[in-house]
This record gives sequence, C-alpha cells and structure tokens, in this order.
Amino acid sequence: MSSRVEHPAAGYRKIFETVEELNEPIPAEVTGVMPSWLGGSLLRMGPGLFEVGDEPFYHLFDGQALMHKFDLKSGQVTYYRKFIRTDAYVRAMTENRVVISEFGTAAYPDPCKNIFSRFFTYFRGIEVTDNCLVNIYPIGEDFYAVTETNYITKVDPDSLETLSKVDLCKYLSVNGVTAHPHVDADGAVYNIGNCFGKNMSLAYNIVKIPPAQKGEFGLEVKLFGMTDNYFVFVEQPVKINLLKFLSSWSITGATYMDCFESNDSMGTWFHLATKDPAGYVSSHKFRTSAFNLFHHINTYEDEGFIVVDLCAWKGHDFVYNYLYLANLKQEWEEVKKAAMRAPQPEVRRYVLPLDIHREEQGRNLVSLSYTTATAVLHRDGTIWLEPEVLYSCPRQAFEFPQINYSLCRGKKYSFAYGLGLNHFIPDRIVKLNVQTKETWVWQEEECYPSEPLFVPTPGAAEEDAGVLLSIVVKPGAERPGFLLVLDAMTLTELARAEVSTIIPVTLHGMYKP
Repeated sequence: MSSRVEHPAAGYRKIFETVEELNEPIPAEVTGVMPSWLGGSLLRMGPGLFEVGDEPFYHLFDGQALMHKFDLKSGQVTYYRKFIRTDAYVRAMTENRVVISEFGTAAYPDPCKNIFSRFFTYFRGIEVTDNCLVNIYPIGEDFYAVTETNYITKVDPDSLETLSKVDLCKYLSVNGVTAHPHVDADGAVYNIGNCFGKNMSLAYNIVKIPPAQKGEFGLEVKLFGMTDNYFVFVEQPVKINLLKFLSSWSITGATYMDCFESNDSMGTWFHLATKDPAGYVSSHKFRTSAFNLFHHINTYEDEGFIVVDLCAWKGHDFVYNYLYLANLKQEWEEVKKAAMRAPQPEVRRYVLPLDIHREEQGRNLVSLSYTTATAVLHRDGTIWLEPEVLYSCPRQAFEFPQINYSLCRGKKYSFAYGLGLNHFIPDRIVKLNVQTKETWVWQEEECYPSEPLFVPTPGAAEEDAGVLLSIVVKPGAERPGFLLVLDAMTLTELARAEVSTIIPVTLHGMYKP
C-alpha cells in the first residue's frame, strides 16, 4: 500500500491556499459513466481561508470553515461552495484580523484593550471558537456544521446558507463534543464530550440525541467505538492542562495547541461503558503501550470479546504537532524529513475480553481464531493489550477510514476504505481487507484526494457493493478540481466530474441522498 508517487513539484501546496466562495453553482464536465442510481449531494467541510489581512492561520485546523457541495442529478453534476458565517469568520472579516483564537493560532489582543481589560476578560470566561470546519452531520431533520468545541452551526444543505449558532452548553453537561458522532439503527445520535470536573479534573459524558427522523445518510467513521451494547473510549497519552487553559488563554493569548501535554509514562487506556442501562464499566481496566488516535474504523462484539479496529500513531508524541501549515507547505524533501520525526502510523486491531476471572492471571484471554491480538491479566487487575497490526508501512498512513456503515457498523466485517497519507500528504485512496490484509490502491500522479466516502448500491447484499466519492485536486490541470467516483469493489474509476476551480483540502463530510 506504499505510495508509488513522489511530489518534487510540491503541487500539494495548492490545497492549503485560500479560495473565494462561489456566487452560484458551476457545472462540471463529466467523463465516464455515473451510476444511474447515484443521485444526491456530497457535502464536505474544510478550511478555505488561510489568512486574514496580513495575519496567517498556522495550523491545518485553523482556516475558516468552507462548505462544499457536489450535486448529482440524472448524470449531471454541479459544484458550489460558501463560507460558514460563524462569529469567528464574520468578526475576522469585519476587523481584517484574527479575532478569536483557533486551534493553533492565537488572536492578537484588541488594540483598544489594555492589560487590565484583558485580565478582567478572564473572569467573564474564555471566548471559544465556533469555526465549524471539521464535519457536517444530520440531527433529526436539520444539518449542522461542527468542530470540537461547544458550538455547532445549523446550515441549509441545499443553499449552503448559515442559519443559526447553537451553544451545546445550554442543553448538555459538556464543554465540547467530538465532530464524529455515531448513528444507531433507530436514528439516535450518540456522541462523547468532555466537561471540567472538580479539582481541575476532566470528565467525559456520552450524549444521546433521540431519533426524530428515519432515513439513511452516509456518515464517516468515529473518534470512539460503539457496538450494540457498549461504548469504547480510548484515553490517549495527551492531556489538556486545564490550569494553562483557564488562565493563560485570556491573559497571555494561548491556543488550544499550547494547552496539550504529552505523558510518556501513562500508556494508553481503553474504557468501556454500557449503553442500556448506561454506566461506566469500572471493573475492566485495559492498558497498552502509548499511541495517538485520530479515528476508529469499526468496533464489534464477537463470542464474548469486543474487537476494536483503529488508525494508530505509535508513541506519546502528539501527532497534531506535525500538522502546522509551515510543515505541510515545505518543499517535498523537507516534508519528508519532518514526517520522519513524527510517530509511525499503523492500522491496529485490539481485542477486549468481557469475561475476566482473576485465576487467569498471566494467560492470554483472547480465544478468537482469526486474530493474533492478545489480552493478558496482570496481578494489579489491569489487562495488558497487544494489537494485531493490520497494516504498517513507514510514513504511509491509512487514515480517514470508511466502512459500509449502514450494513457493518458494530458487526464483523471485511473491508475498510481510507485516505493514504504519504508523509502526511494525501495522495491515494486505499481499500483494506481487514481479514486477509490485502490492499487495493487508486493513485494518479500529482493528484491529491480527500477522504473517500462509501455509498452503498441500493438493495445490494455484498459488503463492498457501492461507490467511493472523493474530491480530488490536480494542480496545473485545465480543470484542477474534480469529484472522483470509484467502484468500491475494485477501486477502478467509473467517472469524474471536473470543475475549473481549485478546491482546498477538505476534512470530513457526508452523502445526502
């Protein structure tokens, strides 16, 4: 699965450059044959404004939220994009400067405020960004663009207009939630959020939003695992320093990145919670060596075990440290050198036993025949986990994973689809058989794809019957941006819809039939 392509021309820089929004949808030129059943909208979120005036945004997760839409109707395709009118965006454009601190970019102090004004701002609370650049998903009949703070933004998926800002703190006991929810078979939306506890501690709450509408949407995979009966949360060796977060932020101008601290001794812990009745399983303490985690692939129960497949980055070093735009926009050889210092990516399978007896100390508790993952009970009651590696190749990551979510979420499965990162640069789409470890690759020279979103063929029984949709950028081409449609079984190209505009990097999104 390693990349067959080098990038000496550094064309990838184009996906990290500011673009303008469009006044109206523009037609795409379609080559190949679109599946007759494929009709709907691909909605994507990502950064689209990488500087304000003379002030740059520094981190990949800082640029202002731009919403993209490819509409597919009767074989015809159009493309449209608009900036989300968040407070962060509107105030930045009004004042021509960064006004609200982002993930890795600190806002300059208001020149009209002196040090005493900034000090008293601390007592009024931290001004948290609502820059919803990470994802979009439905709740009931409504659609929300989200980041991972307490703010979500209601949007119109047809016109891309910004409708309203919602503060989750007014409804839920959370200070922020992930941008990667799960949707159960009955339409209920589950998410996990953090909240500040006693003595500067950090707690986690699982949030359930009851179903309000039946229907299926294509959603991407998650930051926590969910089976029919359990939630799985992975506690990574990276913590938020709450004292720094609450004090230095407002007074000295810290960013989110300034408040993260890595711990090289704590390892990584897996936590279990039951769905019904809801409760934390305190009797099961699972630990393994340190790794970072962006995304889960799938989690399911099998014969008294919970199988957890995920995209890991080895070690305690925080991977986000390597996603500053200055790193990603360097010359190709410098990009590779920077990635050599970063954690090594792997696709891993962990297996968590549910039935544990103290007399089984020192033995491997995993009896599933199809995995080499182990779980050993130690004298102190912790269960030490060792993974089965499903894929590993130096500096070649399988990330932004997808599965046939409607068919396989929480069930034993065979196929995962992902975006291949070559030293953090996206340059291929990959299909992985998690049972045999076989891979298939789509790759084209000087093309930079985005997360491939799986859309199943209506009524099909096969797990991989469907298509993958990905927005691809080919700098220097006459039509440099296109929607790519791949056969999910073979990764052969079925069609592409090209537009005469560059499209910046997108992070996550959904397919709306």
